[in-house]
Amino acid sequence: MSGLIWGGTALSLLGLLGLLWCIRSVAKAKKHAQSDEELRATLAKMLPANLAALLLSVLGLMLVVVGVFLAP
Repeated sequence: MSGLIWGGTALSLLGLLGLLWCIRSVAKAKKHAQSDEELRATLAKMLPANLAALLLSVLGLMLVVVGVFLAP
């Protein structure tokens, strides 16, 4: 069960890094955007990456919880 906990932790950290990357990218786009249309295009591109990172974090946390419940 230790593998589930460590695997889930790694997956959660990967998702967290993805979320931080999304935040950084959007903040950078807000700073350098010339128009509202350009900012909307950047946000539309970042939405799937943001959702994927959030999914990785949630799945990782679920694995950690399952590993803790199954541990003796």
